[in-house]
Amino acid sequence: MTELHDLTALEQGELIRRCEVSPAELAEHYLARIARLDAEAAEPLGAFITVTAEQAVARAHQLAIRPPGASPLWGVPTAIKDLNQTAGIRTTFGSAVYADFVPTISDHVVEAIEAAGMVSLGKTNTPEFGSPCYTEPDVAPPAVTPWDRRRTAGGSSGGAGAAVAAGLVPLAQGSDGGGSIRIPASACGLVGLKPTRGRISGGPVYGDPVGLATAGPIARTVRDAAAFLDVMALPDPSRSETFLDACDRPLGQLRIARFLDPVITQTAVDPECVAAYERASRLLEDLGHVVEDVPKPLPAEAVATFETCWAVLTALSVTRLAPEQRRLIRPLTRWLAEWGEQISGPEFGLAIGAMRRFAAGALDALQPYDAVLTPTLAGLPPLVGAMRDDADPRADFEAQKRLTPWTSAWNVTGMPAISLPLHHAAGDVPVGVMLAARPGEEQTLLALSAQIEAAAPWADRHPPLW
Repeated sequence: MTELHDLTALEQGELIRRCEVSPAELAEHYLARIARLDAEAAEPLGAFITVTAEQAVARAHQLAIRPPGASPLWGVPTAIKDLNQTAGIRTTFGSAVYADFVPTISDHVVEAIEAAGMVSLGKTNTPEFGSPCYTEPDVAPPAVTPWDRRRTAGGSSGGAGAAVAAGLVPLAQGSDGGGSIRIPASACGLVGLKPTRGRISGGPVYGDPVGLATAGPIARTVRDAAAFLDVMALPDPSRSETFLDACDRPLGQLRIARFLDPVITQTAVDPECVAAYERASRLLEDLGHVVEDVPKPLPAEAVATFETCWAVLTALSVTRLAPEQRRLIRPLTRWLAEWGEQISGPEFGLAIGAMRRFAAGALDALQPYDAVLTPTLAGLPPLVGAMRDDADPRADFEAQKRLTPWTSAWNVTGMPAISLPLHHAAGDVPVGVMLAARPGEEQTLLALSAQIEAAAPWADRHPPLW
């Protein structure tokens, strides 16, 4: 028998439109799953840091009457990453320093989600200040992939990935400064989209002066992700179609670049990740597209520039902490912050300028291509604790680079990028592939991704606990 959580987010929205289910019924259905599988479970998934059951049900009842012209996701449950401020709701930023922090304002992306009539069920798990690519904070259990609970759900949107993959919400908001949407999408067998730089407001705080990070959707299907992007994106008078409409855009023959050479660090690539990449290449050719091998578009020198910016951003996240608060931050955060604090203002400015030049060179090299294909990750989701090294944060950082040698390239260039769950390794462990497109061309990226999904569907494939 089909359960509500078997349906896509758009199918659930359509049931609400037809008055066949109410927002409150949906919210209560998912809250019961959260209690059973995460919040009250003996072996939690680590999906949520805070569950807002009473507020969610009350809000869902307020949405009983759907207004004309509402978003197709009106009344549909979701969740907010705990890096994003939510007025009146505990927001920890994944850190013991902020374990009891309750903001008085909401981030613009949270306001956009609320304005669209969606119902947040709580705040999803994230590592401290969203830095590592695994989610093992001091304020919540580790976030694990529901496909293999020994393995990490990735990071930093690991809680969002675990929640969507386990059917605790149909889709969730994430954020991505170096792969933090696409990494959990790959680890959890989901669609994860990092939009073009500037597509979604980073306000009102605008805590990333470099322009690496953006919010974005994590979902089970391309169309759900597109509809959620419509909710979060800033208004754009030049756009004549919705992102959801773009999924049905006819595609002619596209020219698609591909490369396997890691960008961030030289590392061995797991054969399963190579197999996923080759399978995606064959599928694209079968769909009539031209796939061409190209050199990696960023030089080795770009890595140090990115790391300089990353360290300074970490330092900015702790700059106002009192000494007693600093003692609560994780060793990795402390090490990165101390590195960033040694970088002068002029050095930081020069690094941002250099990164822009590297990005311009990559965009120029890739301009002839409609999309770019790489693996999402260089390996399967690691076991919980396998990358974390509190005794040697530098080793921890290097391990993260080895797992994610492609994702941050598209944060540097500002290009939209999406991870698709095209492959499963032995033991049914998900393996994603990644496509990127020219800045501002999410429509092409979504149309191509929807075409791939139609040719090799994945939405009905679920983890054992489903």
